[in-house]
Amino acid sequence: MLQTFPMTEGMRLASRRTGQNRWQGYAELPPRHTEPFSLVGVTWSDPRAAGDGRIEVRTRTAGTDRWTPWQLLETDNPDASGGTEGSRGASDPLWVGPSDGVQARMAGKRLPDGLRVDLINPDATVEQQAPVLETVGLETVGLETVGLETAGLEAGARNPKLPPRPVPRIVTRAGWGANEAIVKGTPSYTGGIEVVFVHHTASGNGYTCGQSASIVRGIEAYQVRSKGWNDIGYNFLVDKCGSIFEGRRGGVHRSVLGAHTLGFNSNASAIAVIGDFRATGVPAAARASVAQVAAYKLGAWGSPPAGRVSYVSGGSNKYPAGRTAILSRISGHRDAGSTECPGNGLYAQLPSIRTLAGGAPIGLRYQELGGASAYAGKFYTRGLVRPLWTLSTPSRMMDRFEVWLDGRLFAAAPAGNRLSRLQLPAGEHTVAVKGVHLSGRTAITSARILADPVPPEFAAEPQVSLRTGAVTETGVPVRLSWAAADDNGLRSVRVTGTGRGVLGADAESFDSAATLGEAGSWTVTAADRAGNTRSASVARTLVVVPEAGAQRTGTWRTLRDAGHLGSEAAASAGRGAALTWTFTGRSAALMAGRTATSGRVRVYLDGRDQGVVDLRSATARYRQAVWTRMWPDSGTHTVKVVVETGSAMLDGLTYLR
Repeated sequence: MLQTFPMTEGMRLASRRTGQNRWQGYAELPPRHTEPFSLVGVTWSDPRAAGDGRIEVRTRTAGTDRWTPWQLLETDNPDASGGTEGSRGASDPLWVGPSDGVQARMAGKRLPDGLRVDLINPDATVEQQAPVLETVGLETVGLETVGLETAGLEAGARNPKLPPRPVPRIVTRAGWGANEAIVKGTPSYTGGIEVVFVHHTASGNGYTCGQSASIVRGIEAYQVRSKGWNDIGYNFLVDKCGSIFEGRRGGVHRSVLGAHTLGFNSNASAIAVIGDFRATGVPAAARASVAQVAAYKLGAWGSPPAGRVSYVSGGSNKYPAGRTAILSRISGHRDAGSTECPGNGLYAQLPSIRTLAGGAPIGLRYQELGGASAYAGKFYTRGLVRPLWTLSTPSRMMDRFEVWLDGRLFAAAPAGNRLSRLQLPAGEHTVAVKGVHLSGRTAITSARILADPVPPEFAAEPQVSLRTGAVTETGVPVRLSWAAADDNGLRSVRVTGTGRGVLGADAESFDSAATLGEAGSWTVTAADRAGNTRSASVARTLVVVPEAGAQRTGTWRTLRDAGHLGSEAAASAGRGAALTWTFTGRSAALMAGRTATSGRVRVYLDGRDQGVVDLRSATARYRQAVWTRMWPDSGTHTVKVVVETGSAMLDGLTYLR
């Protein structure tokens, strides 16, 4: 409801000094009781008129007798519609919270004609209408009303195979309760977005984030009903907590023509931060949201947010029509017009907002290449790779991630994803992840990966042979040997069974022990650098033939001592005395004792001289395997031991079958 009262009717004049401001005369609206409202502004008849005076208001908190201090309204913002949409000039609206009383005063040498106070109640029901405020010398408008709905959120759809450009998390017009009934006409569209203008609403900072939707409803009502515009002028609004609100209707992803920056509305978008930032900066959450929306709008049209652009003015109070302005892609309102907007505090933060909006992805790297293992600067896999990446840039500033295989696009993932899957064919490949920022800038991390689906090969069955050394109560020393290879190299070898051990890639043998009289089994597992494995097993039984079971030649005597195998050994000092064993097996070991008085024996295998074994030892040692042999296949063999010098103490023969 709108009622007009000429300034000449009962104007109350006075003169005073307030701080450093000298008032030559002022017109005052006396304190008045009103219906509830939360937002107040002052409008005048000619949208192109600009006075040199001051306009201040104070309000009474609803249900109390408390009046706020006088608050100065910002009036230096020109009509951003260019005079085509609006029929009235206006101050910026001021959010005062729930109130039920108002007082206004205006002073200056030249005040615009047709001044009136407008009060907005964004939380009233549509059926409610406020009474007219009759004031001396001022025109007033009744309380504006809009419907109220539960706030909702809108997010861009995502397809992990071909993700669309993600839409910032935005409270839609339905979410903040836009009154679509008062919107006039249909949206207009311009060309690609070349510049984003940052504003502040100058509506004050004394609000909670739960009141933000109410403030947006109030701004819509003020700009449509009080200023006479088609719709809210800003394309987006951001509150101090970082919530983003859809402004003028027409589609957040489209280049909607707004009414925000006189002479610079075409090919531009506007973000208004809710609050007054003449003396203070905006919180970090709000800065991040402004940067995100700016990057989203500019990057979609290939306009680098950190760059500059030449823009031909359509006519403003700073740039006459036809004059070219050189603007940052993210500019403040004051860069295009003579105004304080967006306030010194927020304006000083624009460089950091440009840096955030226009940056490339920071710190992009592989966190893990699942299914692949690293070796000497290269990665190896059996085929399936699950790259997991990370970066420092927040997901909200990312457009998407691309996975490239050997220089060709393999898959694309939404901004929130960090994991992909690739089945690589055999051979060497380059797998790269490209991060695409909302600004359009990119960063890449890559790795060389060799896909090897073939496991290692064993040239033959592993072999087990007896080896020299002490024989204990539990076993005889044995050596497990093998020959494994892989075209792309081995990583490790693991032995399990009778003996256990994890060995390096170059290992070809493993020392273990076989238990007397029992079957022993060993499994060798070779792993290549890609993680493929192949196993080969072998089983052997250790047999002991005591000295008593040998064929004797010459003089031998029996020694009885617990230190000997079976507590007995055969001893001889006669040159030429011999013991002979015949057996069927794959490996044999001669068991003997060593002392300081021991001599030497000569060994014959299958009738062939194998050389001399010296049994002398400064320290007495019994149960010693002093000579061994191994054959690749099982066969029948004869071992003959002949005393050559000194004395010999023989404990028997062991063999593997």
